[in-house]
Amino acid sequence: MSHHRIGMIVPSSNVTVETEIPALLARHASATFSFHGSRMRMAKVSPEELVAMNAQRGRCVDELADAGVDALLYACLVAIMAQGPGEHRRVEEAVAEQLAERGLPAALVSSAGALVDALEAMSARRVALVMPYLRPLAEQVVAYLEAEGVEIVDWAALEVGDNAEVGCIPGDRVLEAARSLDLRHADALVISCCVQMPSLPLVPVVEKELGLPVLSAATAGAFCLLRALGLPAELPDAGSLLVASGLVSTSRGHSPS
Repeated sequence: MSHHRIGMIVPSSNVTVETEIPALLARHASATFSFHGSRMRMAKVSPEELVAMNAQRGRCVDELADAGVDALLYACLVAIMAQGPGEHRRVEEAVAEQLAERGLPAALVSSAGALVDALEAMSARRVALVMPYLRPLAEQVVAYLEAEGVEIVDWAALEVGDNAEVGCIPGDRVLEAARSLDLRHADALVISCCVQMPSLPLVPVVEKELGLPVLSAATAGAFCLLRALGLPAELPDAGSLLVASGLVSTSRGHSPS
């Protein structure tokens, strides 16, 4: 059984991604993982704080490089998507260059890029979203995904601006929002388009109830981390994205030696 170190760059007020990603990867049949975090200060999910948070990225990458991680997850979806179309590619390229300067062949995944890639892997071109953000940021997420060729058929924003409060949104509120969406033309539902909004227990339940593939920022992140590490992207009770996905190669980031 192989072992892999996962580095996570997270907003300082985030708690959910450091719960859900380890919970997901602990289910893997042929690998074990340890998790190593570095934090960027952010309390309010506002354009100004997101820009200031992103400016701390370089320090976080250096800290995780010191730990010799095998893969790195830049775990804030909206911080990247709010900067305009294609930003996840620019961020991933910059981080890859920084890691290369340190001589670290780590695989790289961003939450924003992971969601785009997971939807592509599922051939999901018409998608519904549940998001915690205030409406202006939610509209930017919709525009970002549409620029990637994804048609957003319906979406719900829970209008929570305090990031600590996002981590406390109850599952029944997320479920209610999902049930309110018009899913008649959807190929998939993203039940949490945010790594801070808890949703992991809901994914298989809602998938069964609504009868279409359900994923989240966390399940997309886990899928792409496994794929980047060259491991089978198969995890139980995590939705159809992670069922019998098999070994999938990736051209993004750097494969660990």
